[in-house]
Amino acid sequence: MFEKAFLTYLLWNLVVFVVYGIDKLKAKAGAFRIPERVLITLAAAFGAVGAWAGMKTFRHKTQTPKFTILIPVFALLNLVIIFLILYLTEDMRIL
Repeated sequence: MFEKAFLTYLLWNLVVFVVYGIDKLKAKAGAFRIPERVLITLAAAFGAVGAWAGMKTFRHKTQTPKFTILIPVFALLNLVIIFLILYLTEDMRIL
């Protein structure tokens, strides 16, 4: 179970990372943008690590306070929740 959960988490964060990159490209082109609430929701839905990486890589939303505060908080919360879920299953009881 751990391997599947980890791969799913990585894949989802890769998707979120790409979405942040697409939004940055749209911002540069002056095209219709992805709404901020969608970007934040993707991060809150276990995609905060990908969002954070996207912010740093693409230098996107790094001056927006709600992103600079919420994304790291969501990343920490996501990791804590995942750890607790795995700890409560048999996969990580060895810790």
